Formats: sequence, structure tokens, C-alpha cells
Amino acid sequence: MADKSILLVDDAAFMRMMLKDILVKNGYNVVGEAENGAKALEKYKELKPELVIMDITMPEMDGIQSAKDIKGEDPNALIIMCSAMGQQAMVIESIQAEARDFIVKPFQADRVLEAVKKVIG
Repeated sequence: MADKSILLVDDAAFMRMMLKDILVKNGYNVVGEAENGAKALEKYKELKPELVIMDITMPEMDGIQSAKDIKGEDPNALIIMCSAMGQQAMVIESIQAEARDFIVKPFQADRVLEAVKKVIG
């Protein structure tokens, strides 16, 4: 059985902290964090997490490009995208980048857990 390892990617440290808190309290293992899309790819290669939870809007490289790069590296990568309310175009782009689910900020613990459980159990 896998250890349900998760990589968190968000340029806002407090958002990563909120997500980490929700996940760890519910038995998931947050193995790494990255503050932009370029770092996310490096961390993905290094850590090989079971799931990536990725913000869309970040400096240097956005989440959609990073998701595509991670998928290029590992076609089986599992990614959940997240972004602020009301960014419908982003949701569509995320789906095209093969994201498995989409969660909106501000994070609702129940919704985060539902998405994670749906993707990795």
C-alpha cells in the first residue's frame, strides 16, 4: 500500500500550510512543498509523490504549464488543481492539462478531502 504522499504547490506559504494541516490531520503524508511551477517539477522528479495539489496562478511558471510538464515526465501523475473562485476558464484549462479534480479557494476541508479521496483514496 502506498503512503498517500502528496506534494503541495502554491506561491502562498499560508495556503500550503492550510492544506497541509487539513491533509495531515486526515492521515495523508505531505512529502514536499514548492512555491512555483518550475520548482514543482523538480520536487516531483525528486519525491515521486502519489498526488500533486497545484495552485494555478503562480510566478515564474503557472500551475497549468507545470501540470503539463509533470505529465510529460510521468503520464500517470495525479494532479488536483486549485485556484480562487470564479476562474472558469482556468478550470477548463486544468481539465485539458489532465488534472483529476479542481478545488477552489478559500479551501473547505471537506471539499479538499473529497477530491483527494476520489483521486488517491
